[in-house]
Amino acid sequence: MRLLLGMILGAALTIGGAYLYDNGRSNTAAGDATTGSAVTTASRPMVNWDVVNLKWHELTEGARHQWNRVTANVQAERAVRANEPRG
Repeated sequence: MRLLLGMILGAALTIGGAYLYDNGRSNTAAGDATTGSAVTTASRPMVNWDVVNLKWHELTEGARHQWNRVTANVQAERAVRANEPRG
């Protein structure tokens, strides 16, 4: 049980840390000391959160579809058993 809790907590901390890191970064202009020119550094996020959002949406929709399919099968099976004669 502790192993499972540790794995869930580790995944949550990793995702949360990446999210905080990406939100804390911003595009900044840094001055180049050797040439005196300003170099714009475009900081890319560690995680592409748009893709994560899309994949999460696909995962939840797929899980919801499968759950509805399973529950429909269970309800159909219960209806068949309720109509069978007992004896």
